[in-house]
Order: sequence, then C-alpha cells, then structure tokens
Amino acid sequence: MSTSVTGTAQVESPPAAGLGQPIGAGIVTALVGFTSSFAVVLAGLTAMGATSAQAASGLLAVCVTQAVGMIVLSRRYRMPITLAWSTPGAALLASTGAVAGGWAAAVGAFAVAGGLIVLTGFWDRLGALIVAIPVEIAQAMLAGVLLPLCLAPVKALPVSPAVVVPVIVTWLVLQRFAPRWSVLAAFAVAAVGSSIDIAVHHRRLDLPAMVPHLEWTVPHWSWQAMIGVAVPLYVVTMAAQNIPGTAVMRTFDYRVPWRAAMTVTGLGTMLGAPAGGHAINLAAISAALSAAPSAHPDPKRRWIAACTAGCAYLVLALASGALVMLVAAAPEGVLETVAGLALIATLASALTAALTPAAHRSAAALTFLVAASGIALLGIGAAFWALVAGLVVRWFLPPVAS
Repeated sequence: MSTSVTGTAQVESPPAAGLGQPIGAGIVTALVGFTSSFAVVLAGLTAMGATSAQAASGLLAVCVTQAVGMIVLSRRYRMPITLAWSTPGAALLASTGAVAGGWAAAVGAFAVAGGLIVLTGFWDRLGALIVAIPVEIAQAMLAGVLLPLCLAPVKALPVSPAVVVPVIVTWLVLQRFAPRWSVLAAFAVAAVGSSIDIAVHHRRLDLPAMVPHLEWTVPHWSWQAMIGVAVPLYVVTMAAQNIPGTAVMRTFDYRVPWRAAMTVTGLGTMLGAPAGGHAINLAAISAALSAAPSAHPDPKRRWIAACTAGCAYLVLALASGALVMLVAAAPEGVLETVAGLALIATLASALTAALTPAAHRSAAALTFLVAASGIALLGIGAAFWALVAGLVVRWFLPPVAS
C-alpha cells in the first residue's frame, strides 16, 4: 500500500487494482441475484394467472429494466447502486393467487405499484407513511406471505422424491460450506434431475418458445387488484427492499440518491408491467456484493461492479424463455422446491424481526397468521387484511412490558 506525505501527516491511498476485480464482482452479483430467486418470480407470475409465455416475458422484463436502471444510476452517480426484482413482492403474488380481472388486472396492479414508488421519491409524506408502519407488523406480514412457499419443499417430497431429495440435500450441504452458492447448486441439481426425467418420459420441449420475447398485455383496472395486489406489493417492496437497500449502502458510506432511485425503479416497474414485470427496486442483500471492499479497494471505482452486474443481467435475460420451458416440463413441485429453499433465510429473518419485540407480539402473531392463511375477502388477498388486522390489534392492545 502506498502513502503520500504532506508535512508530517501520512494519508494512505487504496491499493492498486485492475478492472478485473470489479467486473468479477459484478458478474457474481448478477449470478447470485438471478439464480437465488428467479424461481420465486416465475411462481408469483404463474400464480397471478400468467401463461408460460407471459411468465417468461415477465422474467425478461424485470431483468432488462433492472439492468438498464443499474447501468444508468451507477454511471450517473459513480456509485455501486445495485437493483433487483422484488423477491418479497413475487412471494406475495405467489401467496395471493389470481385476482378479479385475471392476469390483465394483475398487470394493472404492477403499474400502479410502480407509480406509487415514483410518487414516494417526490412526496416525502408518502415515504414517511411507509416508514411509520411498525417493523414487526411489516415483517410479520412478509413472514406470513413466505410461509406457504417455504412449505413447498416438504409438500413436494412425496410427489417427486427422485428429484426433490437430491435438491434439498445439495442445498443443505452448501448451506454448511458455501451458503452464497447453495441456491445456485440446488437449481443446478434440479435442472439435471428434471432433464433426466424429461428424457426418460420422452416429454417434448417447445423449442421456439425458448427464444426470448415479450408478451404484451393491456392493463385492466380492478379495484380488488389495486387494494389486494398493488398496495401490498408497494408496501413489501418499500419496506423489505428499498428502505433496507439504502441502509446497506450507508454501511459502506454511500448515500443513495433517493429521488433518482425511486424514479428509475418506479418508472422501470411501470414500463415493465405491460410485459409482465411485477416490480424492481434497490437491492438489499446482494447490494453488498458490489459495494463492499471486495469489489474494489477504491470506493470510487466500485460503481464498475454495479454497471457490470447490469450488463450481466442483459445476458441472463436471454435465458428467460428456456428456463420457463424447463420448469414447465419438470416434475411437479421442483420449481416450488427451489423457490421455497431460496426464501427460508428471508422467512427466518422476518420471523425474528416480527416476534422478538415483546411489546406488540400478539399483534405481530395475528398479522403473521392472517397473511399465512391465504384468505380472500371481497376479492382482496390476505396480505392486505393481515396488515389491517395487525395495525388495528396493535392500536387496541396496550404494549406488554418486556
């Protein structure tokens, strides 16, 4: 490490490093972000009523919009601003299921959620309202949404044991020795097992459908979808992704340009919605892969990692159609198993944040149970009712002394 001397003061300068280090970090960021949760995205879009082609289009849309957003923000502000699709939002869609108005209504709800994200960047009171939602209530709602998905590997065991058992074992072993790659390895085993099953049973793959393309849907405006999908999608995206994402960046001494980030991610969500994209946002967990010193010793050069991650996502987007076709031909429960394993750590964190504070534990528990129940009242999904129930009970019951 070199030092420069001015009088008696010595100022350490960052060690020299080439472009290979941030470029490698950016590629790893994209690979980890994509493989760790693309199955959740496909499960959510399919549950909303998307066909295989529409689900592939949605995966392609979020890949492209977040890639472009990363490239624009990182180059403009010279910061490693990493974007991601809303994994909690996709889990919410998977647990909510079809809404009144079908897939077109879901697309309309995606667009409205994007509009709310843009509005948050310009209207401080809306952002303050999201921040004012008690952490334990928001996390309990997220945990309830995630629970049915995390139960999927257990439910799939008796259905497709020949493929599911090796997937779970691989995930468990990698959790011990290389947690970052556990979901990627589990997906690789699932892909191999599914390919063998497809060959043994002589299933045909629709090769033309593997070519990436966009399926456009005209949004339909349904009040049930607005309340039951758009509002919860906006809340979980803000509370579980955008706000934590800015906190992660602060730990590495980066101050995310809030208005610009909300504008880019909100507009990206709105533009991607007609193609089936549900939501993009600031990355939270994967943000550290590009913002940490391991990406580059010089903080002013780490933006290259985020920019590289955006370029890598453009390449990964080309695999969207092939992945959907593989998933469609795979044995029952394989996609759900990979998605469930990918969300277990998030579920554990959400439950810890929801139930650790003793003061309002009953309200948090009720929120969790309502969200996990999957009930739909007046055509509105459980996530919205869980949030309402939790806030009402928290207001009505006095805090319990710890």
